[in-house]
Amino acid sequence: MGFPALVDRGAAVALEVFDEPDLALAQHRSGLRRLFALQLKDALKYLEKNIPDLQKMAVAYMQLDGTQEELRQHLIDVALDRAFLMEPLPQNEAAFHQRLEEGRSRLTLIAQEVARLAAFVLNEYATAARKIKDIKPTSFAADAAADCLQQLGRLMGKRFLATTPWTQLQHMVRYLKAITLRLDKHRSNPARDAARLQELKPYEQRYWRLVAERKGVQDARLQEYRWLLEELRVSFFAQELRTPQPVSLKRLDKAWAQINS
Repeated sequence: MGFPALVDRGAAVALEVFDEPDLALAQHRSGLRRLFALQLKDALKYLEKNIPDLQKMAVAYMQLDGTQEELRQHLIDVALDRAFLMEPLPQNEAAFHQRLEEGRSRLTLIAQEVARLAAFVLNEYATAARKIKDIKPTSFAADAAADCLQQLGRLMGKRFLATTPWTQLQHMVRYLKAITLRLDKHRSNPARDAARLQELKPYEQRYWRLVAERKGVQDARLQEYRWLLEELRVSFFAQELRTPQPVSLKRLDKAWAQINS
């Protein structure tokens, strides 16, 4: 059995067959995005030249070893996803053209929304990175800072816009604020921070170990667990920021059991 998908070829798309359904879906979304982009060349040229605060964002983005052009393309890709790739995906020519017309009128507003969110995220990233950098390796907060640096790296690779689900991207500012707030609070109760970190470590280690075993491929349950870890960090280290739903070690254990069922 094979799984067909559209594949992005830059100036066109091609049809290929894959052995794995998850890989086929990922390729198909990229190919479908390209197919929409090819129908919107003029609109995309306008967007590329009118992304608000792009140069300012690019300064922070450089800390992620990314270029302004890469940032621009990621912003456009996310806007296309938001405008045209909602489920269910179009399955035939008629559905494609209907989706094209529905999304065309809102693409500019969506692109502005994406850029605004990205600006907030990059600004908060810069604040958290500075806070971590200011803590000396010999400081009493060195262990917390090292953990925060690792967390920051996992949240904010240069492809964070492309790889973070939109739902979670909307929470990214809160996750980054939690890092800064944690380090601000550390001095008042370092023992509590250390104890919480020891509770958290086994839960993170088993997740990243499984991700490595699966070579980065994540299903919906593993994705859910990954973001529960971030919510647990907020709950442990920055309760003031709150979580959208209750989160606890017990809930993570239950989610892990479902992954392994």
